[in-house]
Amino acid sequence: MDRAAILVFELSESWHQIIAAPLRHHGLKVIQTSQITSVLQFVQEERAGAVLLGPSTVDSGNALELARQIRQSARTIPLLLIASKSSEELAIAALRAGINDYVKHPFCSEELTAAVQHCLSLRYPQTSATTGPAANLTEGERMVGESAAMRRVKAYLAKVAATDTSVLITGETGTGKELAAELVHRNSHRRQEPIVTINCAAVPDSLFESELFGYERGAFTGAQHANEGKLKTGDGGTVFLDEIGDMSSYAQAKMLRVIDSKEIDRLGGRQAVPLDVRFIAATNQDLEQLVKEGKFRKDLFFRLNVARIRLPPLRDRREDIRPLFDYYIQALNARFGMKVRQLTEEALEHLLAHDWPGNVRELKNVLEAVFVEVPSAEISLDALPLAFRARGDKLKVISSDERERLLCALLSTNWNKSKAAEKLHWSRMTLYRKLAQFHIVRMDRTQRFNA
Repeated sequence: MDRAAILVFELSESWHQIIAAPLRHHGLKVIQTSQITSVLQFVQEERAGAVLLGPSTVDSGNALELARQIRQSARTIPLLLIASKSSEELAIAALRAGINDYVKHPFCSEELTAAVQHCLSLRYPQTSATTGPAANLTEGERMVGESAAMRRVKAYLAKVAATDTSVLITGETGTGKELAAELVHRNSHRRQEPIVTINCAAVPDSLFESELFGYERGAFTGAQHANEGKLKTGDGGTVFLDEIGDMSSYAQAKMLRVIDSKEIDRLGGRQAVPLDVRFIAATNQDLEQLVKEGKFRKDLFFRLNVARIRLPPLRDRREDIRPLFDYYIQALNARFGMKVRQLTEEALEHLLAHDWPGNVRELKNVLEAVFVEVPSAEISLDALPLAFRARGDKLKVISSDERERLLCALLSTNWNKSKAAEKLHWSRMTLYRKLAQFHIVRMDRTQRFNA
């Protein structure tokens, strides 16, 4: 299969050129056809990475029927719809037909190309069709998620990795700060050297210098052998300062000098030892507030806060929850030697309604708890931990709250769906799903969809 090939189904020759030109300009291979039988043949033979359905095809009513036919034989191929006139009803109908994304004409070439590349990334996260810094992001453990928020994080992470500046990673507990630090290191020019992790909350002041800076033989009672210290073991590589917000004032002063001078003074040593490392720090605390309260040094904050990576909580990117479950089910299958396929819809509905205060770490732990009980081919609601099985009544309340949030966002943006989705931190297709789920329709039926 040519993963970078886009099959464009369009009845009008003029539309073919309008669509194909910007895609080819951005390095994508375009296959054009106006025959439904050709589309189905290409899909069955897996000769394209995605299918794009053009405006006149939508207007003629052929697009949604074709999407349904494609979905009968190819459930995973990305489908993209372009419409010259769009409405809420069309968006929801497209969603139900299996369309992955939706673009309204007129569009700029960058918008169309970005939508196509996003569709390709749904099936091929590292496809060569993706341009820009994120295309070069080499991942070990994957940073799962294709929501708009996570695409921005991964694109910026790739840019940061290409530099050698200090990095500050912020986010709630369980959002993946250590994974982000590892990805920055793995994609930097220092990737052949070690990354050393230091838990700042676990090193007492009495051991700070000896543990991090090292010591010479005889520097103190019991120092029978020299120790180069944790910082020096990362020489040439990266030092990851985890939980930097919990570092004491004493330790902050010591680290500030090291970052400024790129030298360390070993206990018992006679001269400074040069240090060549990149510093990445992470915290779940509000460092700006700690600076205002005098609990964190302003100068150290400025040294670390050069490149800032903010990881969104899971509740703000709910469209990533299902892919995260799929990813960790496969990972746990490999770990435990099982063949669990998926969650049942009932179980998934309960889990999607959860706010996930522990974020991705909590999600992973819930699944691991399920696997301890040796699940069947599908994970049902009864297989979930007791705390989640008891969520039946709460689910209705949460759904009601979510409906109110959606209505408030729509009203505050004058029913502009794109702005409402951005306000809620949802993708457009997630917003359409919620509109269908809660049966929300604007009273003014003549109002057209404003994308």
